[in-house]
Amino acid sequence: MEKRQLLILKALSAAMLCLCACQSSGLILHPIVLVPGAGGNQLEARLNSDYKPSSWLCRRELAAGRFSDGWFRLWFDPSVLLAPFTKCFADRMTLHYDPEKDDYYNAPGVETRVPHFGSTQSLLYLDPHLRHLSAYMEPLVESLRGIGYKDGETLFGAPYDFRYGMAAEGHPSHVGNKFLDDLRRLVETAAGSNGGKRVILLTHSLGGLFALELLRRSPAPWVQTHVRHLLALSVPWGGAVDAMLTLASGNTLGVPLVDPLLVRAEQRSSESNLWLLPNPAVFGMVQTLVVGPDNASYTAGDVQGFLEGIGFPEGILPYKSRIVPLIEGVGTGPGVAVTCIVGSEVRTAERLVYGRERGFDEQPEVIYGDGDGTVNMVSLLAPERLWKDAEGGQEVKVIKLPGVSHAAVLKDRDSLERIIGEVSRLNSYGDEAVA
Repeated sequence: MEKRQLLILKALSAAMLCLCACQSSGLILHPIVLVPGAGGNQLEARLNSDYKPSSWLCRRELAAGRFSDGWFRLWFDPSVLLAPFTKCFADRMTLHYDPEKDDYYNAPGVETRVPHFGSTQSLLYLDPHLRHLSAYMEPLVESLRGIGYKDGETLFGAPYDFRYGMAAEGHPSHVGNKFLDDLRRLVETAAGSNGGKRVILLTHSLGGLFALELLRRSPAPWVQTHVRHLLALSVPWGGAVDAMLTLASGNTLGVPLVDPLLVRAEQRSSESNLWLLPNPAVFGMVQTLVVGPDNASYTAGDVQGFLEGIGFPEGILPYKSRIVPLIEGVGTGPGVAVTCIVGSEVRTAERLVYGRERGFDEQPEVIYGDGDGTVNMVSLLAPERLWKDAEGGQEVKVIKLPGVSHAAVLKDRDSLERIIGEVSRLNSYGDEAVA
């Protein structure tokens, strides 16, 4: 039996006693809505007549027809591993910011859609033909099924177009706002179809930031009526130094054979990557996070200077107008109890030092600190410092998992056991008590 299957089985066995107790007492499981992280669900595209390929390999004829009506899987497609097709992929993933409309849009001629909203189907594997290589939430979903959860009945998925982010209220954000509307309706549907049982929002990484925005932007009576708990895995509440690496010199996100410079422009165009830059309220205004090839030092308080320094001045306006006022609200909690499950004691980029020879066109020397390998510990633990003692008594619980990485929190045996344990605990109390 494969190691991954053994891990799942051990996680399931840890929750069997609670399952038996729930069944014997007649309790109904609180519905769960899963919100994935960046890159954590499939994304499909279709090219229309306005599409201008950057090379003959990127022509519409070579991409169309994989699904009905010309749709094909944009993320994840293994052809991205081959350099000529990496450029095609990057062109199609690229967003464009329109300063007059103050919003982000797809590249001309590229239509995109998120498949299977409401279901966990597009969260299980990024490519269903490469299940062993592209499994994402499948181990977690199998563990939840093991304690009685059923897809479409008590278990729901909220995939989204992770290239887009949110903007401060008062700014247009047509894709992000639509996702929050869809997520709100899904929460209402999940609760309504389960006898009014309040929903557990179970999020990973960037998905936690979207869930937080949903809760902050919803009236308190709606939140208290529909949401029982926010169970947040590996959420970058205050951003991450890793996002500065992504924008400065490109980030392959662990995908082999890909030249980071081929995807850098696309990654710079991503609205959500600006959202993930370090928040000065969390990282402070003094600590140096990046040292440029000219020995210029950049802190979380000088992100605009950083964007100018790396040669991405067009990112300054949307960052200053849309992101800064959004992240200034980091001290405001969601209004429901929160459990943060985070990896720790994994080497995580804390400072980036760029050499003079090629500057930001080469990968930097990395000075490491504590975190989950992607998100810095100061960001993972931000709710404990910012919300726990805030007026109103925001409840925050933190569970640390030493040696568990950002992605492994969805697969690691100990992590799955703790997640299932927390879900089981929430199901073991009456709905009148928010634990």
